[in-house]
Amino acid sequence: MHHSISMMFSLLVITGLQVSVESAGIRFERSINRHYRSELTVKNGGGWGSWGHREMCPAGTYAAGFSLRVEDPVGPREDDTALNGIRLHCVYTPSLYHHYSSVQSDVGSWGRWTEIRWCPSGFLKAFQLRVEPSQGNDDDTAANNIIFQCSQGTLHGDGTNWGNWGTWSQTCEGKGICGIKTRIEVPQGRGDDTSLNDVIMYCCD
Repeated sequence: MHHSISMMFSLLVITGLQVSVESAGIRFERSINRHYRSELTVKNGGGWGSWGHREMCPAGTYAAGFSLRVEDPVGPREDDTALNGIRLHCVYTPSLYHHYSSVQSDVGSWGRWTEIRWCPSGFLKAFQLRVEPSQGNDDDTAANNIIFQCSQGTLHGDGTNWGNWGTWSQTCEGKGICGIKTRIEVPQGRGDDTSLNDVIMYCCD
């Protein structure tokens, strides 16, 4: 009996430590003035909304993972917004993901954050955006999903399926992606909301 209680207590302690480590790993730090080498853009981004602030990974870190804020399809005759936000997760050393910092630019108001996807090796180096073009009088969603190219392999986001994939951005000339800026349309009241429209990534040496 005492052995069982002891085992249960140990498991609780271990679980608590894991939660503490995971919680401690998520830190929102702004590093706006960090020097960057180049900007990565795509040609198919939406045109609604305005650009938010540039947000950079803490000095010495680079994005090795990402998560998305996505509103799932809400049904016929409803106002879908699809992709609402992109969050970069920055580390000093690839594959050491237990301690990371998270940065994001402006984010839309709807949806849930997906689980983090980590590069199998290295850092994020380029991206591709899935965007629905203007639907006229029908419901617009603008950006729907994103794919990142890592130093080795690619990572596919858990976004929605409307629209088409554009061409790849340029590839980082530096070590990897280290910052982000998003174009967000604010809530339109009774109008048609699109939320995230476009994104710029920054590369650092």
